[in-house]
Amino acid sequence: MTSQYGELRAQLDSLTTEAFRPELAEIDQLPTLEIARIMNGEDSTVPAAVAAQLPRIAAAIDATAERAARGGRLIYAGAGTAGRLGVLDASECPPTFNTSPEEVVGLIAGGPGAMVTSVEGAEDSKELAAADLTAMKLTAEDTVVGISASGRTPYAIGAVEHARSLGALTIGLSCNADSALAAAAEHGIEIVVGPELLTGSTRLKAGTAQKLVLNMLSTITMIRRGKTYGNLMVDVRASNEKLRARSRRIVSLATGASDEEIETALAATDGEVKNAILTVLGAVDGPTAAALLTESNGHLRAALKAARTS
Repeated sequence: MTSQYGELRAQLDSLTTEAFRPELAEIDQLPTLEIARIMNGEDSTVPAAVAAQLPRIAAAIDATAERAARGGRLIYAGAGTAGRLGVLDASECPPTFNTSPEEVVGLIAGGPGAMVTSVEGAEDSKELAAADLTAMKLTAEDTVVGISASGRTPYAIGAVEHARSLGALTIGLSCNADSALAAAAEHGIEIVVGPELLTGSTRLKAGTAQKLVLNMLSTITMIRRGKTYGNLMVDVRASNEKLRARSRRIVSLATGASDEEIETALAATDGEVKNAILTVLGAVDGPTAAALLTESNGHLRAALKAARTS
């Protein structure tokens, strides 16, 4: 048992994300405002670390969008904070982009209960990751993103290895250079943010970095899929009063139509923002708008072009 933990300690000692910072050894003695300033300064370094990986991120997004256009799913897999961030990003796609819950999925080691309570040993199992993906009936059209700050978490690596063995697209997102996770994936993205303010607390800079990259993966994939019109969320799902108001504002911004015209357009399209915009700008009725969008695979600009030339 001692040798087992000795080996693991040696691994942790080699990770940038686990490095001890002696200059912060007495941070608990500082005034609150000074600690906040230090944390804020630490956080400000994260975007530059992400920027260094933008070409790799863009390549991964283009490959993801290509599969998504063919019906492939985007699946995040991680443990602890990394897993929670994946679940968070996935859960926000349906209201933002009107996707089904099956299109972007977050898997966390230990299952849904691990979102709020640690599940003992779940992150240590590659087999658990393979089983979770098998339960989803993973196909070669899907994209699997393994997320792990250390880049050594067995659950994330197991997910990527299993997915790659089936021909799925694989992305490994970690915060250490030369990580096992990046090496296992077709697209390795390593955001090296350096040692944390609290030694090994990767919910801090590493978590922020992962959130920024996941924002890009999902958002730009959806842009490439035609889920936006310019920078407007034209596929937004109006599931509450705020989103119903936002829907009307989006139609207004896209078309410049009057309130009365907007209400008429939304009524004619069952509240679908993208369809409503097409009825106004393309001067077509609701059923025609739906047909044109189906023919253009949901890309509003293409549907508009078709409406104006027909």
